[in-house]
Amino acid sequence: MLAVISLLLTACAAHEASPSYTPGLGEFMSQLSYRHSKLWFAGQAQNWALAAYELDEIEEGLQDIGHYHPEHHEVKAIPEQIKRYMAASIEQTHTAINEKTTSEFIKAYDAITAGCNACHQANGFGFNQLVKPVMNSFANQRF
Repeated sequence: MLAVISLLLTACAAHEASPSYTPGLGEFMSQLSYRHSKLWFAGQAQNWALAAYELDEIEEGLQDIGHYHPEHHEVKAIPEQIKRYMAASIEQTHTAINEKTTSEFIKAYDAITAGCNACHQANGFGFNQLVKPVMNSFANQRF
């Protein structure tokens, strides 16, 4: 019996170490689009804890993209591009959230949006443009 349990635990550990599914770049980007919208609504509601959470999730998603998709078709050096286009605006947004300043948050959010769009434009995906959301499509969440 002990041998069977040991074998099962070893199999489970091996399974956890090698996930069977990695989301495609489009799935990661779609999730970031949701986070981008939620970040806006959280900042507008001055829900700074939620805004900080959404910004952290954006950073995590960008790290995952760099890890799982360091290249995509003709697009090379994605981790370096993420740093180039996004690092300053993310830091600016962290500062605005920590200081709980709505006017600075708006500027920082606009900088994140501009960074995303500049990266898309530079890599042949200029047709994919982010904007500030004009309506809240998250009817099931209190901001």
